[in-house]
Amino acid sequence: MKRCFDILASASALVFFSPLMVIIGLCIKLSSSGPIIFWSDRVGRNNKNFSMPKFRSMFVNTPAVATDLMKNPEQWITPLGNFLRKTSLDELPQFWSILKGDMSFVGPRPALYNQYELTKLRTNLGVDALRPGLTGWAQVNGRDNLPVKKKVALDHYYLKTKSFKFDIYIIWLTFIKVIKLDGVSH
Repeated sequence: MKRCFDILASASALVFFSPLMVIIGLCIKLSSSGPIIFWSDRVGRNNKNFSMPKFRSMFVNTPAVATDLMKNPEQWITPLGNFLRKTSLDELPQFWSILKGDMSFVGPRPALYNQYELTKLRTNLGVDALRPGLTGWAQVNGRDNLPVKKKVALDHYYLKTKSFKFDIYIIWLTFIKVIKLDGVSH
């Protein structure tokens, strides 16, 4: 049922948001040099790497580390990028990853390929068996502001209690957080 929901909802979202995605793409192209889409190497289900698309919110040649680990992340974020990140509009291309099967609507956020501690802790608890999500229990409970161990504990809680009803609840909480611009530090 979860995969059917992912396919139907992501296909619908791609159609619904396509006009907005075209506008965002044009704005990115006009406001900074480089590609519209940034393909981020991420750790997926069973620790298999995949390329996750995002609207580019950072300048070309930005170091490939988590934003919260940068000393001065603002120097790397494009003027439009701040808006895209705060509103989570940079995540819209990930509907493609959901449709393709690399991601789900709900699951642990995919780690960057070089977030070794996060990947190791998730693997030790079996969280790596989950398909990564556009949103997840950790995202609605702190997002960028969580230390790695707390994030993994929340991901593990999701693994143990996952259900379609819980997924719908997390999607609803995500919608509220995005509307309030809550939990985004960069």
